[in-house]
Amino acid sequence: MRGPEGPDRQRLFVGGSWVEPDGGYYAVVDPANEETVGWAPEASRDQVHAACAAAREAFGPWSRTAPEERAALLARTAEIIGERFVPYAELAQAETGATTGTARGMQVGVGAARFRRYARVEPAEWAIPPQINEAGPMGKAGVMGALAVRQPVGVVTCITSYNNPWANPAGKIAPALAMGNTVVVKPAPQDPLSVYRMAEALEAAGVPAGVVNVVSGRAAEVGETAVSSPDVDMVSFTGSTAVGQRIAEVCGRDMKRQLMELGGKGAAVVLDDADIGSAVAGIGTTFSFYSGQICTAPTRVLAQRGVYGRLVEQLAAYAGRLRVGDPREASTVVGPVISAEHRDRVESYVETGRKEGAVVVAGGERPPYEKGFYVVPTLLADCTNDMRVAREEIFGPVVSVIPFDEEEEGIALANDTDYGLIDYVWSGDVARAFRIARRLRAGGVGVNTVGRNMEAPFGGFKKSGVGRDVGSYALHAYSEVQAIVWPG
Repeated sequence: MRGPEGPDRQRLFVGGSWVEPDGGYYAVVDPANEETVGWAPEASRDQVHAACAAAREAFGPWSRTAPEERAALLARTAEIIGERFVPYAELAQAETGATTGTARGMQVGVGAARFRRYARVEPAEWAIPPQINEAGPMGKAGVMGALAVRQPVGVVTCITSYNNPWANPAGKIAPALAMGNTVVVKPAPQDPLSVYRMAEALEAAGVPAGVVNVVSGRAAEVGETAVSSPDVDMVSFTGSTAVGQRIAEVCGRDMKRQLMELGGKGAAVVLDDADIGSAVAGIGTTFSFYSGQICTAPTRVLAQRGVYGRLVEQLAAYAGRLRVGDPREASTVVGPVISAEHRDRVESYVETGRKEGAVVVAGGERPPYEKGFYVVPTLLADCTNDMRVAREEIFGPVVSVIPFDEEEEGIALANDTDYGLIDYVWSGDVARAFRIARRLRAGGVGVNTVGRNMEAPFGGFKKSGVGRDVGSYALHAYSEVQAIVWPG
């Protein structure tokens, strides 16, 4: 689709230039009202290869740039994003259907914060204790000194998710650039325009040509080429486990480095001695935050028998109080999901749950709006852990509640899943909660909270991903460790 003529047509960002796309343009749709937000570019395979080649050419000079200079550029980028905060947030809201608070605070606000975070220069090398070697085939006796040095990986393809077109790309681009890598960014096809605004901010901050490249498209070949290009050394991907597995297969053929943040089916283990109000408030964020389109959501609630009835009742009441509607209105708590296709998918899971024997105690119907892709917050009770609604990632405002009797059963149920991103434990006995947390097979565990520490490592066990990022862990993720050894 060529799209209309005019300023709403977004061009690709390749090698420091804004380039007309070979494949024309496609409409980016506002999920709240189904209106066209703008026209995104459809890159060709050749243009993706050109972006990767530009990143390869820029890698040598950029990797040799002083860390302080790279950090200063990231700081300037954060400042520019701050200066353009309102229009950037309005665009993010239009692309994603996020509420105003989410678009400002959790999308653009977090994106800017991540650039500021990696504007902090951290040591890239550290000493290793000397080793005393006895005489042998390798030489005379002596003392060997050693140094471990973080080196950039090279060209990194960053494939980002649709649920947060600011925080997710910034969380990849900023640490990758801080470590001296260059990047090719392939944003999600549903909301790529915000990522191009990020590229504009980086360009205004003075990023050298080729260090950052952005190519978009709905065709599978865009992402496939960005992964398979011989110029690419690493792929950082956020998205579904199924797509992550395909990317891993391609990376494995050339031994490309990978960072994978994939699906989740977070278990919230609520024990008999838990503060039910706290648990309801935490679990309730699944209904509202990003309209449930978040991999860290506690969507699988495991409730001990003593609190099961009260928890279901209060979660149903919580869901019923949430206003669903236009995300631009201040009273709205739950906006739309990203697309009509995704709304249909979420609704099909609710129907599947009914057929499997789950009881719909809140929601379960489509709100009466003529336009927009809305889903009412839905609570499914009396579930079992073998139901599809309890095993598969729905990625919408749907929570399944499963009862259990003894603590050991709750732990076993929590671990009986293909996923392992973030789980949660609610208990009035903090020591008990921490003991259980250590037995959960998940990359992170929230104890009496769904909050995050943004310096804590983030990533998953099992099919929820490979590797860790966030904070200093991202600097490790986007680097190789080199050992330098010398005689003392």
